[in-house]
Amino acid sequence: MRVLSFGGLKVRLTGGSDGMGGGDGPVVILLHGFGAPGDDLVPLADVIQAPSGTRWLFPEAPLSLTMGFGDSRAWWIIDFARIQADREAGRIRDLSVEVPQGLALARERLLTFLKELPRQFSVDYKNTVIGGFSQGAMLTCDAVLHTDYLFAGLVQLSGNLLAKDVWSPLMPNRRGLPVFQSHGVQDDILPTVGAERLRDALHRAGLAVEWHSFRGGHEIPGEVLRQLGSFITKRLG
Repeated sequence: MRVLSFGGLKVRLTGGSDGMGGGDGPVVILLHGFGAPGDDLVPLADVIQAPSGTRWLFPEAPLSLTMGFGDSRAWWIIDFARIQADREAGRIRDLSVEVPQGLALARERLLTFLKELPRQFSVDYKNTVIGGFSQGAMLTCDAVLHTDYLFAGLVQLSGNLLAKDVWSPLMPNRRGLPVFQSHGVQDDILPTVGAERLRDALHRAGLAVEWHSFRGGHEIPGEVLRQLGSFITKRLG
């Protein structure tokens, strides 16, 4: 593994011809979730089946959090007090009507990364799968809807529908884009109903959604990793 900077973001690279992102193979870009360290998803490169020579890029969120343990990062700040209040009141929060403060800046940072990456790194977005987990999933969905890069696929692991008034008019522009989406039916961080709203909105707009629900919480279980490997192999093989 090696660590580089592209478009202002710290990025960990692995795989490829040299184990450090070398060569000219297909690319997978995965963004971690809120509160995770920048290297949180790096081990997935060793367990997800992908075509030979696949290069893996793991951008690190720019915001550092003080959570009392380790290196915690975020793409934008979350109101945990409100989340806790909703839990205690038994309310299921509808994120689809919200535009999180900080989302626009996070999008700008990711779009800058995507613009600058090809100038320093051999990448063809037609042979690239992009996505993430939780907050990283939602940010990549937002960014993809705001670009016209012809990605090979979009991965949404435990994400939710956000900002539907912003996203919905943009979705038809991505008609036909393959999407891998997974969510735990017992997820108490981002309830599955929000993921189902995203799935249904993408489907109505004509995107090719591959949906995987599983018995579990806010996580990426082994069965999802196997299914994701098949998706990536089909898209990049």
